Amino acid sequence: MTKTTKKIIEVAIPENDTPKRAIGVLTSGGDSPGMNAAVRAVIRTALDEDVEVYIIREGYQGMVDGGTRIQKATWESGGGILQRGGTVIGTARCMDFQQRAGRLAAARNLVTRGITNLVVIGGDGSLTGANLFRQEWPSLLAELVEKGDITQSVAQAYDSFNIVGLVGSIDNDMFGTDMTIGADTALHRIVEAIDAITSTAASHQRAFVVEVMGRHCGYLALMAGLATGASWVLIPESPPNVENWEDKMCDVLRMGREAGRRTNMVIVAEGAQDRNGQPISANYVRQILEERLHSDTRVTILGHVQRGGSPTAFDRNLGTILGHAAVQHILSSEASAESMLIGMRGNKVTQLPLMECVQQTKDVANVIKANEYDKAMDLRGGSFKEAFRTLRTLVRAFPHKPDPGHAPKRFAVMNAGGPAAGMNTAVRTAVRLGIDKGHTILGVKNGFEGLIKGEIVEMNWMSVHGMVSLGGAELGTRRKIPKGGELYAIARNIEEFKIDGLIIIGGWAGYEAAYTMYKERENYPAFDIPVICVPASINNNLPGSELSIGADTALNNIVEAVDKIKQSAVASRRCFVVEVMGGYCGYLALMSGMATGAERVYSHEQGVTLKNLQSDINDLVDGFKQGKRLALMIRNEKANSFYTTSFMTALFEEESGGLFDVRQAILGHLQQGGNPSPFDRIQATQLSVKAVQFLIDEVETRPARSVFMGLQGGKVNFFDFDRFQSMIDKNFSRPKEQWWIQLQSVAAVMTQSEPHSLAKR
Repeated sequence: MTKTTKKIIEVAIPENDTPKRAIGVLTSGGDSPGMNAAVRAVIRTALDEDVEVYIIREGYQGMVDGGTRIQKATWESGGGILQRGGTVIGTARCMDFQQRAGRLAAARNLVTRGITNLVVIGGDGSLTGANLFRQEWPSLLAELVEKGDITQSVAQAYDSFNIVGLVGSIDNDMFGTDMTIGADTALHRIVEAIDAITSTAASHQRAFVVEVMGRHCGYLALMAGLATGASWVLIPESPPNVENWEDKMCDVLRMGREAGRRTNMVIVAEGAQDRNGQPISANYVRQILEERLHSDTRVTILGHVQRGGSPTAFDRNLGTILGHAAVQHILSSEASAESMLIGMRGNKVTQLPLMECVQQTKDVANVIKANEYDKAMDLRGGSFKEAFRTLRTLVRAFPHKPDPGHAPKRFAVMNAGGPAAGMNTAVRTAVRLGIDKGHTILGVKNGFEGLIKGEIVEMNWMSVHGMVSLGGAELGTRRKIPKGGELYAIARNIEEFKIDGLIIIGGWAGYEAAYTMYKERENYPAFDIPVICVPASINNNLPGSELSIGADTALNNIVEAVDKIKQSAVASRRCFVVEVMGGYCGYLALMSGMATGAERVYSHEQGVTLKNLQSDINDLVDGFKQGKRLALMIRNEKANSFYTTSFMTALFEEESGGLFDVRQAILGHLQQGGNPSPFDRIQATQLSVKAVQFLIDEVETRPARSVFMGLQGGKVNFFDFDRFQSMIDKNFSRPKEQWWIQLQSVAAVMTQSEPHSLAKR
């Protein structure tokens, strides 16, 4: 160390009673989409709380090297990175950090800048290294004092070191969080690729073997199998449970051809193996299919395409929420207790001991290595096991043979309300699960109009083939709410078609219609059958469910469109006012605003006033005067009946003073279109499974239950319709309680033009 360098170190550290305690943020290990959103959130939340924050470039290598690789962040450091894939601050494998000498250099580089809090975004290896660094921190400072690099008073001032971990991993293999940053985007890439491959495979009646990532975790393979209607899936946690599994696989694929499938799709996780621990490669599966089925078979190894590209809306918002929560934890009184992992359970942020989560994650890999597969599945959790059981039914070429001692029932499935991507997936699952359990499934066309007119057909196993990936509603859907004589017609058709139970997949109109049937049971005894409503609405405005089928697809449609709008705006010094759907529910507006970095979100829940608009105009003018090149305002379609999108556009244009142009973009029905996202396909499948089981369980009960269902806290709940009125705001067609409202404060921090702490000065 030179004398000059040592002098800089001494000057850089304020030796007083109130030393600064800055935050450092780094990304480490494999990159994953959404990391940039997390980095942005850490920067802006810290600065908003008047806390210094440093970007550490190239992961732990940057921490060891120091110098320009550790840079003080400004508000603008988080600008323009939200939609970018990978990690803009870099990541690298660092052998130096695995040695104490490297960690000593890292400690010196951090303490000279007053950094005693570290947010690490990475996988289990990166987080394990961070925890070791925290444990060694006191001894590292003592060694720096002994070497004369820092003074004893500095060591005492910075004697504690806090670690907060966020999991950035496309494999979704970490305990302590339902989803890891990047997993949703990776699943999108896989599903998009398989959807594309399926069309060409069907044209030639080929078989395809697709290898996806997942060395010790079959999440991507399993969920891709559910989302694409794969013919067979191989995952590390549950190898085929028969010795001659190759024969079993070929038999299923052969029967699928005989049933009318034009293609066979086999998905293989890169860590797949047999019961003896021998690897199962994609090329081995191809060889088996060619030899035993004489099938024209191709292999596609998706590789790093799964990591790349712009993050999905989910990953942008997940990274934002977790990054904000990480800083809030650091600033809390609990921060110094132990290293913590910040994750999500359902839609709630959780905090768990970091090393406890890392150890449980490693336990799965260890039991797989020991061929203890039942234990591996148990460690993955109930929802993983249930998804695997569902997949095993859905991949069948034909349903199980009916049980002779089983009394079959006749269940009907229908759509109601506006179209929502994922409706077809839900119908497919209901039909196949119901038939597989020995029941007759009837399809009602065109919603309640079809139920009134008797447009009811019997469904079979192959009538829903190919529906898993289709947008729209193949059965048709209407917003019809029956009344008067129409109720009599419905009762007559229920009796004529001998309907024992009804699944309604739809939105607000479907719920209102089901509630009408529930209230009219005394007048129409035929209505005394079990009825269940499955939430499917892009508005995400249904009671009892945090997320509705279709909302994720709509949100991704919005984000994709807005990303393109922003690219056009930046070249022209332009402000866009973008109108999104949602009715009186601001979910799409808020979540798309947070995912796209909008300056302002206008929703009916928050309201719009002239004072708000004037303040926003002033911010826009100031921003463009200082060099701003684009601005984005997201408006819910019913945010205010007077201050319309056109009004706001004209107002901003008039007050712009010629500094910038203003344009409006009303996205309209593109939000309802397109193929369903993987999230919507998986959720539709999971909810449909529960809906079918509900009818089976309740079909003999009288009076029969009439319920609506949904996901809350990651669990499926059922609510009897006698609670419907108490749970809704009927005037605005939305629930009284909306979980996402709490995210308004997070979005507000992210979208400010400057930190609140600076504005107060």
